Amino acid sequence: MELAPFWHGRRVLVTGHTGFKGAWLCLWLEKLGADVSAVALAPDTAPSLYALLAPWRGAQHHIQDIRDLARLREIFTAAAPEIVIHMAAQALVRPSYDDPVGTFETNLMGTVNVLEAARACPSIKVILAVTSDKVYANDGHGRPFTETDALGGNDPYSASKACTELVCRSYHASFFKHRGVRLATARAGNVIGGGDWSKDRLVPDVVRAREAGEPIALRYPDAVRPWQHVLDPLGGYLMYAEALARSAEGSLPPPALNFGPDELSSATVSEIAEALGKAEGLGDGRGEAWKQAPGTHAGEAALLKLDSALARRTLGWRPCLGLNDALAWTADWYRANRANTDMRAFSLAQIAAYEKRRATAGADPSEPA
Repeated sequence: MELAPFWHGRRVLVTGHTGFKGAWLCLWLEKLGADVSAVALAPDTAPSLYALLAPWRGAQHHIQDIRDLARLREIFTAAAPEIVIHMAAQALVRPSYDDPVGTFETNLMGTVNVLEAARACPSIKVILAVTSDKVYANDGHGRPFTETDALGGNDPYSASKACTELVCRSYHASFFKHRGVRLATARAGNVIGGGDWSKDRLVPDVVRAREAGEPIALRYPDAVRPWQHVLDPLGGYLMYAEALARSAEGSLPPPALNFGPDELSSATVSEIAEALGKAEGLGDGRGEAWKQAPGTHAGEAALLKLDSALARRTLGWRPCLGLNDALAWTADWYRANRANTDMRAFSLAQIAAYEKRRATAGADPSEPA
């Protein structure tokens, strides 16, 4: 699917634009010619991808807490967006144990505020809320989760994201459906790619450890996750939002979709640490890539996989970058950054390469015509 014609000149409001995924999404939307407005807290890392991708061209970016409903309403009214992509969140499991109140305030009530601001904005046609692969009630059975599986979550982060799903369902049924506003949720997780410096994420932890010449300390080295390059789910979000906007009322896409990698891209945490530790530019490769982190650690699911067949059938979406490519593109990005490359230009080149790969991947017989 060619994205540019639909998005050119489209008024889009993104929440969470200063985060890892949000900065990549805003850069891609800029490249597609969209008129982007955005809301988020200031970047919480230095360096940050958002700062490296500057200057932002013609965008109205607001450093604003989504828990401030009055200010959100002002921003939405001024921007008059047609499409809202809501990504702002407290996005990590471990900090949710340290600050469960803040996690629920941001992820649950922050989403309520975004939807309340959207209610008063008649220009909006589509709202896509990005949640997580951790919204499912995970009993460790190992079967990939489908969109109809029960929602749940034991840790505060996972529970807050499951609550976000319920809030979106409620607002759609109560306020948006009768207005013809399409409100849907997208579920993905464990993305990798260049420009992530967040605490307690595997790739930035590996980068920091290997550059210091030390093995990374892993809490759960045998945990299995569905790893994917950040551009794969972001491409899915863009396709999903476009399909929601274009579809007739009787043929809308499903109200929630998974965007996960193929089966071969699931790997343990230690396997990813070893691969990145040996990758060119992420260290000298001497010694062990990782060690077991000492002590007792907050609970996390040992096994997590997504079934993305529904997105494949309804959108024609599928991941374009396998695990080896995702790791290579990630290593290339950090190596370029250390060489003082223009990272805006480099990131745009990776997006262009991704678009070319998707365009030349060939038709899948299971995709819609």
